[in-house]
Amino acid sequence: MHVTDRPNAGRASAVLWRFGPMIYGPTVLFALGEGAIIPLLPVVAERLGADIALAALVASALVVGQLIGNLPAGWAVARLGERYTLAIAGALAIVGTMGMVFAVNVAMLASSVFVIGFCTAAFGLARHAFMTTRVPLAFRARALSLLGGTFRLGTFVGPFISAGLIALFGNITASIWFFTACLVATVLLVLIASDPEERLKADERARRITDAATSGATVDTGEPITGGVRTVERRGVFRTMWEYRAVLSRLGVAAASLSAVRSARQAVLPIWGVSLGLDAQTIAIVVGISGAIDFTLFYASGQVMDRFGRLWAALPSMILMGLGFLALAFTHDLPSSAMWFAMFAAVLGVGNGLSSGILLTLGADVAPRDNPAPFLGSWRTLSDAGGAAAPLLVAGLAAVSTLAIATGAMGVIGLAGALAFTRWVPRFVPRARPDSG
Repeated sequence: MHVTDRPNAGRASAVLWRFGPMIYGPTVLFALGEGAIIPLLPVVAERLGADIALAALVASALVVGQLIGNLPAGWAVARLGERYTLAIAGALAIVGTMGMVFAVNVAMLASSVFVIGFCTAAFGLARHAFMTTRVPLAFRARALSLLGGTFRLGTFVGPFISAGLIALFGNITASIWFFTACLVATVLLVLIASDPEERLKADERARRITDAATSGATVDTGEPITGGVRTVERRGVFRTMWEYRAVLSRLGVAAASLSAVRSARQAVLPIWGVSLGLDAQTIAIVVGISGAIDFTLFYASGQVMDRFGRLWAALPSMILMGLGFLALAFTHDLPSSAMWFAMFAAVLGVGNGLSSGILLTLGADVAPRDNPAPFLGSWRTLSDAGGAAAPLLVAGLAAVSTLAIATGAMGVIGLAGALAFTRWVPRFVPRARPDSG
């Protein structure tokens, strides 16, 4: 029996504090390092000879790598386990950071960023599947919002660390070396700390023995038994996509639009700063302030979803980010363009913060309870496809028109996504579920 099957499995704070270091610790380290380099990707690309459109393409390699990494990550978690998957992903990410340090051209830089994005998928998928089956429904959104908050911590603190390192050493590569140190610490923590899955299995065995002793039932000793045993059929990702095509083609597409707007925020803000002629340290500070606002709202988003429903987090977020992109598109050539850039970066931070954990929570809500991993692989692949397409769309529109038009287009996608959430969230995710306890 999973934790989600037991309505009285414990208070939210008790469960989250118990598994916090094992569940959230490695993700925080990874996110801090990644957050330190994200604002600098266009700057590094520009120094290697890339124009604005090509710099956007380099930034998009991060989400493209994450998109492609979802399916291999699902396979690795199922066969190698969470611990070894995360350790291997951390080691591969170190290879990616070394490629960034020694990149001699844009192609080598883009390939290294792609590898880092590929490894990011392993961290996201492993934690998502674990918490889908192990966290009680009554505070699922808060737990998953906290998981989303760990990545927001990276986008909040990381750019400030990056700005400080650049000021201290006068070199952008200092931020990349910081990411490398975070990855080394991540791998060590994953390998040394106790495995949360094994700990939960041990706790569950102890609970069954206690319950059996109390009720006088026979205790499972682990000896072989005869007779039929019910097993759960394991489905592949592509078969799962077909079986759940209704929810994936509707609510999943809405989720992809949110992922697209989020990804566009990460890509547009640094490039917008570069197009205004701002230096790397200033861009990092502006993006860091946006991330700070984003980060402060992550747990509030979970509270809203648990108490009022998922739509109350998704809809305001999409409307705010859609309008924020549209308004930013008209400010590029204004006399105070740098001030407008900082202001709308803050607006986008508020919108993104209001949606913290919504994609994780919606995926957990509609996933099959017996074997959620293949569905979550499909769900994350679809949502990440939106995130991967957005920077490519920004790069393409910026190349054939202007960056302002590309930014406005992302605003339109945000408002369209708000309509999609309004239509499909009530259908697939009822506010009250029978097993909510």
